[in-house]
Amino acid sequence: MRYTLDFGNPLPPGWAELTEDDRQRHWTAFTDRFGGFRPGVTPESWPAVAEPTPSVTFDLTNPGGTPASWSARFDAVNAEALRCFVTEFADDPTFVVLDWQHPGYSFDAATHAATPDAEWRVPVYPNGDYYIFAREGFAEGTFGHPWEQTLCVFGERLVATLGRTLATWLPQKRINGQQCQ
Repeated sequence: MRYTLDFGNPLPPGWAELTEDDRQRHWTAFTDRFGGFRPGVTPESWPAVAEPTPSVTFDLTNPGGTPASWSARFDAVNAEALRCFVTEFADDPTFVVLDWQHPGYSFDAATHAATPDAEWRVPVYPNGDYYIFAREGFAEGTFGHPWEQTLCVFGERLVATLGRTLATWLPQKRINGQQCQ
């Protein structure tokens, strides 16, 4: 997968930048739905949101410790999320994408998936910032925490699909906001 690091590039197909008013409206809706947003780089501030029910939070730490193993995990999580987005929400594959302290986007997952060698303006896998992919209203989606190195999958349909497939190879850290044993 290609990931756009230069925000000066044109937007890839399927991506549209939100207006500042829409970005602020979505951040307000997100923080209202998730009990605020507490960004932080130390464990005392984690998790950064109140994880809802249903949800499952996965540990994204890289046990292989190599750039290649990290890159493979990055691509696999993004690809699986995209697969679930387009199959579960085929009737309307549009998501709100929030990238903390950066522009927000409307994301048409089907257009993105149908574009050969499509670039991710913002990936699902958090690689340096907080990334949120969610349906309007924030009932379904993902929340990536870059410092805790976690991905929270929330909402019935995504927990049943994306959550189920990621659980086959990623360790679960929390379920419904509760620490796993």
